[in-house]
Amino acid sequence: MKDKKNNLPLYYQISREIIEKIQTGELVPGMRVPSENEIVKKYEVSNTTARKILNEIERLGWAVKIKGKGTFVQRNTVERSATRILSFTKNMIEAGYTPSTKILEMKEIASGYSALISGRQYTIKGPVLKIHRLRYANNIPMMMEVRYISKQFCPDIEKQDFSGSLYDNVYEKVYKLRLSEVVQELSAIMMDTGIKEFFDVTDAVPAFLIEGVTFCGTEMILEMEKSIYRGDKYKFTVRAT
Repeated sequence: MKDKKNNLPLYYQISREIIEKIQTGELVPGMRVPSENEIVKKYEVSNTTARKILNEIERLGWAVKIKGKGTFVQRNTVERSATRILSFTKNMIEAGYTPSTKILEMKEIASGYSALISGRQYTIKGPVLKIHRLRYANNIPMMMEVRYISKQFCPDIEKQDFSGSLYDNVYEKVYKLRLSEVVQELSAIMMDTGIKEFFDVTDAVPAFLIEGVTFCGTEMILEMEKSIYRGDKYKFTVRAT
């Protein structure tokens, strides 16, 4: 049984233990994860808790439930909601990975930046800070992004720490800015030679291209982005209510 004195919920502790077995290769894609009854017996928990554990593993994209057969390890992908403002750092932590960042380029553009997104032209007046980052999960390149940040709203932003979440660690904590709206355009591409080298891949790999604009108030553009997500490691979800 897991340590009930731990502040983390018991179902969460056990689900992380099973996810860790998937991450380390002890459980590989196609293998069945422990059943509800097996979890009850091994960890001495209730059926309700066991179901919650399996639901958590499935919710995070590590396994898929097949009716009448059980829950099986799924292909190693990370789920990212297309309808939720969520930083890469938080997305990776929720999925059970350790995120890290490599800065590829950082420079100021005095003239500003403009791009056509979802049929509309958006412009940030200069100066803007261009930041080019490669984002990792457990040391695997997952996403490459170029962001153009308004220095009107974020003066001296080049002095900040860019190793983690801009949303949580910089915009909100340092500049007290709240994101009010994000407009994004999602398209599917194939990585070309210039992109593949950043991701350490040689084969033809599909990718998701996201071009977006983030507001911190009505018509107040905080940043614009152009990001590439690995298609073999990500799946994007849209939920309608």
